[in-house]
Amino acid sequence: MVIEVKVPVLGESITSGLLSAWHVKNDDMVETDQAIYELETDKITSEGLADCRGRISLRAQEGEEVEVGQIIATIDDSVTSPVDTGKSEPTPKVEKKVVAPKPVVEPEPEKPAKAKHPESPAVRHLAAETGIDPVTISGSGKGGRVTKGDILREAKKKEPQITAPAPAPPQIMESKVESRRVTRKKMTPLRRRIAERLVAAKHSAAILSTFNEVDMNEVMALRKTHQEAFVAKHGVKLGFMSFFLKATVKALQEVPAINAQIEGNEIVQNHYYDIGVAVSTPKGLLVPVVRNADALSFAEIETCIVNYAKKAREGRMAIEDLQGGVFTITNGGIFGSLLSTPILNQPQSGILGMHTIKQRPVVVDGQVVARP
Repeated sequence: MVIEVKVPVLGESITSGLLSAWHVKNDDMVETDQAIYELETDKITSEGLADCRGRISLRAQEGEEVEVGQIIATIDDSVTSPVDTGKSEPTPKVEKKVVAPKPVVEPEPEKPAKAKHPESPAVRHLAAETGIDPVTISGSGKGGRVTKGDILREAKKKEPQITAPAPAPPQIMESKVESRRVTRKKMTPLRRRIAERLVAAKHSAAILSTFNEVDMNEVMALRKTHQEAFVAKHGVKLGFMSFFLKATVKALQEVPAINAQIEGNEIVQNHYYDIGVAVSTPKGLLVPVVRNADALSFAEIETCIVNYAKKAREGRMAIEDLQGGVFTITNGGIFGSLLSTPILNQPQSGILGMHTIKQRPVVVDGQVVARP
């Protein structure tokens, strides 16, 4: 029986994806639940598993955009081994083979090499272009075979009968130069989606950025004091993000208008605190959501962030991980950024950009001191 491998339904708004990789080759034997392909959408990258054991036939190419429900392969579960074709073919009996004698035909003097050495496709194509019949010239190739060089030499002798090649047009030269200076690669659905959302946010939202400096001295001292015991107890480091996230929750509780969004003519007020934390991956920026951040401890927040970072690196982020955030935190400081203006993650109304910590001269109690 032949089982169809179809692109599965991955989410309400997802209608297609990019078949980014096949993990098997055509006619390979696959096992039940074996990962056979990788599908990349504008939200996640997921692996497709084989439903049964059998021989697979591929019906779509790597890099092809495929629709939900499209058949991209079939698996024949009646084939149980790589060499089993399902048919037993009789062994040929060589001793009974009779070869009929061929009649002797005198070759025509002017076409002896033609029957023995048929021209290559390149020679036939060049012959058609120049109007030269290969059988009218003697070949310089092995066994008298006519080569492209033979056709070109003959064409030179009859130059008035052919059109001289025109100089290469400028665009060809430009193309050769470009191929050395740039490369072109089709954007993945995820990168296209990120670009679309960022541009849409810039055009549809009235974005205002404000900058504030925070003295991180007390927080850094607190981390240093409790870091060893924190790691020993919880198995994760006490990072800065849990402090930022808790401070964000407190701010949203004090200014609830930011924990809201506009839908048509209505303002939708959120009474929960699901905070998105931007994570940079080789495939683009993802924003997984820490659920009910107001009810989580520092250790639970740090564990959640570590798990998300691992899933993002391994390409295992699910759609559910990225949906429903009310506010976003992004940390450009890990790249050394001093200041930036992060773009809203629509339909949210606010985003907090954290930046690098630098030692600065500041005045404390009338004295100039260095502070982070």
